[in-house]
Amino acid sequence: MELLAGVGTWPGAVLLKQSGTAYLFVNASHILGLALLIGAIWPLDLRLLGLFHSVPVAALAPVLSRMAGIGLGLALVTGAWLFTVRPVEYARNAAFLWKLGLLALAVANIALQHRSAAYTRALAGEITAVVKLRALASLMLWLAVLLAGRWIGFL
Repeated sequence: MELLAGVGTWPGAVLLKQSGTAYLFVNASHILGLALLIGAIWPLDLRLLGLFHSVPVAALAPVLSRMAGIGLGLALVTGAWLFTVRPVEYARNAAFLWKLGLLALAVANIALQHRSAAYTRALAGEITAVVKLRALASLMLWLAVLLAGRWIGFL
């Protein structure tokens, strides 16, 4: 816990603790990252599940995957920065720990999906049951990450 307490003394943490404006901008950036991430992942996953047939997966996937990646990067950086404000408290918060676990599962699911031969075939229009199952898991996992994040403030 001493190491975590030390994280709270990092200059970036001190800035957020002392400046409501800085905290506002970092928090808003975290929300923007989540919006970009989920706002890109959901349409792609829904397309993989069979909605929006008029748009080829190959047309959506590159743009939406990159946008989701940008959102994930922004959310991770700003989330880590927000963590530094109260690291010991967050490390003891069950909702925060659930969020981290669900986040790890969601990112692992993305890695499995995008590195699979089945996903490569999905880009060509052949969407298999495995791709659909991972898309459904993605929808549920990212929603769970979002809900766990909101839950943090209630514990």
